[in-house]
Amino acid sequence: MLTMLFTLSLEFIAVYMILPYILTRICGIGVFSRGKSAGQIAFTFDDGPDPRYTPELLDLLNEYGVKATFFVLGSKAEKYPELIRRICQEGHQIGIHNYVHKANWIMSPSKIRREQVERSADTVEQITGIRPTFYRPPWGLLNLGDFLFLRRSYRIVLWSLMAGDWKQSTSADKLKHILLKKIRPGTIIVLHDSGDTFGADEHAPEQMLQGLRDGLKEIRQKGYEYVRIDELLGKDEKSPMEKPQNSGQAGTSSHEKVIT
Repeated sequence: MLTMLFTLSLEFIAVYMILPYILTRICGIGVFSRGKSAGQIAFTFDDGPDPRYTPELLDLLNEYGVKATFFVLGSKAEKYPELIRRICQEGHQIGIHNYVHKANWIMSPSKIRREQVERSADTVEQITGIRPTFYRPPWGLLNLGDFLFLRRSYRIVLWSLMAGDWKQSTSADKLKHILLKKIRPGTIIVLHDSGDTFGADEHAPEQMLQGLRDGLKEIRQKGYEYVRIDELLGKDEKSPMEKPQNSGQAGTSSHEKVIT
C-alpha cells in the first residue's frame, strides 16, 4: 500500500510539476522568453513595488530613457498604489507576479487564478484603469493547470537572461559584466526591485541599481532600443494613464534557464 502511494505521488509530481517545467522552461512551449527584433531588448523587474527601491529605479530608468515592464505582487500594489500609478504614468508596463510570492507548484490551479492572478489584476486595474494581461509566475514555475488553462487568458513571460541580482554576492561590477556580456538582440532581462522575498538578500537591490546604472551607460552605445514586453512581442496593451513613450537605446542578450 505504501509503495503504491509513493508511486502515485511520484507520478503526480511528474505530471503536475515536472512536465510543465520541461515544456515551458526547457522547450519554451506556451511561454515567451525572448523577442525577435534585432534592435530591441526588454528589462523586466519582479517582486515590487518597493517604497525604498522602486522610486530610485524609476528615476534611473527615466534618466536613461528606458521603458520597462514591472511584474508586481498584488499585495504590494494594494499597499503602495502611488507607486503603481507612477509606474504606469511614466510609460512602463505592469504585469502580474501573483498576489504573494508563492510557488504555483504548491497551490491548486483554481486558487492560483482566483486568489493570486485575478485578485492582483483587479487591484492593478482599479488603480490604473487597465487590466494586466501579462503574467510571470514566481520562480518561473507553472503547474499543469496553469499551462493548460491560465495561459488562455494571460501571456506568460519568462526570461532569456537572469543575472542573479537577488544575491548579495552579485556585486554591482559583476552585474554590469553579466549584462554587457550576455545581452543579445531580443533579450528579456529579469531583475528585482525588492529584496524581501524568500531567498533574496534585503540589500541586494542597492547593488542591482548601481550595476544597472553602470551597465546602461555602456549598453546604450550598442544601439539597442529599450522596450516594454508588449512592444517586444508585438502585443498591444495601452493604459489611459500612459504618456507617449520615448524609447531609449541599449545593450545585448542571452538564453539562461534559471529560476526567478
